[in-house]
Amino acid sequence: MDRNSTPSRRERPAKPALTRAGIVATAVDVMRAEGVERVTMRRLAKELDTGPASLYVYVKDTEELHAAMLDELLAEVDLGDGGAGEWRDRLWAVLGSYRSVLFAQPSLARVALVTRLSGPHYLAVVEAVLALLDEGGMPPGQAAWAVDVLLLIATATAVETGGRQEKPGAEREHDVLVESLAGLSAETHPYIAALGPDLVSGPGPSRVRWAFDVLLNGALSTARPPIEEHR
Repeated sequence: MDRNSTPSRRERPAKPALTRAGIVATAVDVMRAEGVERVTMRRLAKELDTGPASLYVYVKDTEELHAAMLDELLAEVDLGDGGAGEWRDRLWAVLGSYRSVLFAQPSLARVALVTRLSGPHYLAVVEAVLALLDEGGMPPGQAAWAVDVLLLIATATAVETGGRQEKPGAEREHDVLVESLAGLSAETHPYIAALGPDLVSGPGPSRVRWAFDVLLNGALSTARPPIEEHR
């Protein structure tokens, strides 16, 4: 064959077959290198040497792709299998690991606030939390609702903290809030003036742990209301 001639289609190496797992893995690679905003169907198609329409065979839309990407990241959560220690401390460790994964990608983590996740790694987190709630003696019905709220708090605080880290001027916004609180009159805002700086005191992790403990104490002692069927 002439060295200057273009190889025929038959002579070119075959492209790897498209798979959902391959698409998601490529999307995660692009996100880690350039940010979730650059993860588009057109960009992935270019990376995978195919057309955008081919990707929709495996993922319905960008929202589904983002949910699958998030589930892929949740494989990194340390579920503490077989760990020693008091059940609350181990639960805090699992939720802390979950928060750390989301904190690293706050833009993608927002998906967990508006999408019903159902991937295998997310369900593994739910299973681990439920097992620890059972170990702590929480009745099944209360645990079924508590796991949802625990993960909601973990997700929301990770998105909030991670988002602030990415936002220019976030520290200044905090300083403005502190200054505003200090400048309020006890006549117009007696409760805020009385508490003052304590409203924003304490490190973030301590406040989140306290929120988890408040929720756990309430869920352990508060029976669920009857479930009414909606017509």
